Amino acid sequence: MREINPIETTRAQAFKLWMSAPNPMVTFFKTLDVTPLVHFHRKNGLKFNMLLDYCIGRAASSIKEFYMLPVGDKLMQYDTIAVNTIVKNKNGEINSCDILYTEKLEDFNRRYMDSTSQVAETCQDIDLSDESMVIGTSAIIDTEIDGAVGMNSGIFNNPFIIWGRYRRNWFRYLLTISFQFHHTQMDGAHAGAFLANLQAEINRIYNAKTNH
Repeated sequence: MREINPIETTRAQAFKLWMSAPNPMVTFFKTLDVTPLVHFHRKNGLKFNMLLDYCIGRAASSIKEFYMLPVGDKLMQYDTIAVNTIVKNKNGEINSCDILYTEKLEDFNRRYMDSTSQVAETCQDIDLSDESMVIGTSAIIDTEIDGAVGMNSGIFNNPFIIWGRYRRNWFRYLLTISFQFHHTQMDGAHAGAFLANLQAEINRIYNAKTNH
């Protein structure tokens, strides 16, 4: 992570407009067809949320705006992306776990399983925010939801994705997600491109190789 001069980036105008805005966060809602993920998860015995986190990281990795993030009053540049997941620990409470995105599914799965197991056992968070741009996620899998808007804390400006339980519609499985982002980091067009990428990565999941 390193500080960059906003004037020297494509986010110069956005930085000027939105850094001092009382609510700079924007939320999009999108219904995804997650049928390929459901089938792949059942066929290969891989966790559905791990697969979705992998697709999120892969979809974001090709969009340069995801590698920048306003932190405090500065604009920071990152070389890597991580995806956060919430873990229920051995005491029944929750901890936060960041997983570094890697291009190979088997590597990401290994990191996911090792890191979430460690967090569940130690009850200690794994925080990669000093070295990676972290995409937050929250899965409320006990119920179906139509969407959720994250809070604007003024502390964490990271993009954040929330989803509930997927639902069946005839022979397809659908999942509605909310995607919150800081307007300094990206515009609506970038967010739309990310969501389109995410659906494309879900559709391509059968091409992924795994040695689980």
